Amino acid sequence: MCSYGRHVARPLDLWYEVARLTGNILRIPMAHGHITNSFAPKHNHAMCVADALEDAEKFCRTHGLRWTPLRAQVLELVWAHHRPVRAYDILDNLSQLRSQSADKKDGGRVAPPTVYRALDFLLEHGFIHRIDSLNAFVGCGQIGHADKTYFLICRECGEAAEIHDARLAGALEACAANADFQVERETVEIAGLCPKCRH
Repeated sequence: MCSYGRHVARPLDLWYEVARLTGNILRIPMAHGHITNSFAPKHNHAMCVADALEDAEKFCRTHGLRWTPLRAQVLELVWAHHRPVRAYDILDNLSQLRSQSADKKDGGRVAPPTVYRALDFLLEHGFIHRIDSLNAFVGCGQIGHADKTYFLICRECGEAAEIHDARLAGALEACAANADFQVERETVEIAGLCPKCRH
């Protein structure tokens, strides 16, 4: 398994440099997958939030799902943080937004079950991911992507990069099969330091 990391290191260094110079590379290609690079030093964050909202709305329209203003607000708040965000932070942000709006019929307060239902919908349809070790949520870089998702999480700044890699998925499946183990849920979250925090 250690050799796998060496195969990835050179392309990642190159792509981090390209991301640093151009500021708009969000996906790092690998031989067998990709990393959605939230560690890119400069990118158009407003554009990635707008793209996520547009993609989610389009996905719902295409699949006959109900896309509500609340679901859109919750997704926007998850993406707006641009790092894993906890449900109660989303709840606080949503309550603040509502209290500042012209329509203050409910005093701006949002009930926790309302936010959790929206998060459940977004999780179920692949618009966001749950990062178990942080008890937090992060936007999905590829809506409707069927592959398994893993994360690189910076322990310093809290940013997370989404990984899709067929070889990693295959290796984990093979390990489970060799142990005659029936996998019910899979969580791979790797903690470390991103390029910005290492330097």
